[in-house]
Amino acid sequence: MKEFILQNIIRKNIVALKPYSCARDEFKGDDAIFLDANENPFGVLNRYPDPYQNKLKQKLARLKDVPDDKIFVGNGSDEVIDLAFRIFCRPGIDRALSFPPTYGMYKVSAAINEVEMLEIPLRNDFQIDLPALTPLFDDERLKVIFVCSPNNPTGNLMNPDDIRFILENFAGIVFVDEAYIDFAGSQSLISDIDKYPNLIVAQTFSKSWALASARIGIAYSNAEIITYYNKVKAPYNVSGPNQMAALEALDNEDAFLNRKSIILEEKQRLQKELSEIPLIKKLYRSDANFFLVEVDDANTIYSKLIEMKIVTRNRHSVIKNCIRITVGTPDENDALLRELKTKS
Repeated sequence: MKEFILQNIIRKNIVALKPYSCARDEFKGDDAIFLDANENPFGVLNRYPDPYQNKLKQKLARLKDVPDDKIFVGNGSDEVIDLAFRIFCRPGIDRALSFPPTYGMYKVSAAINEVEMLEIPLRNDFQIDLPALTPLFDDERLKVIFVCSPNNPTGNLMNPDDIRFILENFAGIVFVDEAYIDFAGSQSLISDIDKYPNLIVAQTFSKSWALASARIGIAYSNAEIITYYNKVKAPYNVSGPNQMAALEALDNEDAFLNRKSIILEEKQRLQKELSEIPLIKKLYRSDANFFLVEVDDANTIYSKLIEMKIVTRNRHSVIKNCIRITVGTPDENDALLRELKTKS
């Protein structure tokens, strides 16, 4: 196993950075007369939110069996991704790596931060090409490897043994994006954060928790990495209403489980019925709440569905003649199937 030394990975200016200290860093508590932050004393949303989302972290800590100092809460997973570049990658010098086809924000965030994004395409089975990756472990400028599992847009889990091989042989950060893990019926790599000091696991409230509009992303890692995340983030990066939405969702686990159960049942139904529709040439195996579907002409099928007010995701530019279909409500899925069958 290669030795991972965090101080060799973090940008020197980030190590030396003195973070902004906001009013709520200096006073912690709720029952007081607040004259410290130049807020308007009137209104319902007039006060700044908890800058460290402590109540939310405490509930996540109990749910995930992880100490709250190993949890970072961000403004969506996109902030969690962006901060990885800011903390570990020197603009114009360092590199990151991803495995396309995958989530497009890794490449966009790299470009925003002036970081070269290396890409090693997934194999035909949408798994990581380890022989192609291994020579890059010796690249001293390669600081972060992004692994999306289950992957978007392909839907499949990455082989966990491959991820652990990378963790053990790469002396940089391995960022595992588990946005869809709750649909996969598979154990999260959060259980490995104590074993691998270079592991960051990202999750989100956008998918299984039905809070895409609230923009709540989470990073789980060792306490030292989380300290740097908190050092670099914006002072009040998650709004009060959004924190409250996440807390309410966590308090209503029955609704979460019920919705997830319906989605998984509908996914099973969609899988069976989509596979019987002649215009669908291939239905890829999915561990997420969506399917990657190959058709004869993705552009035409996508456009015809749009005409019927059914919006799928045209992935033809990424994977030839493929569209991505999210599992909807039973009624929404009925409408989709009806239209696809009429066009066969």
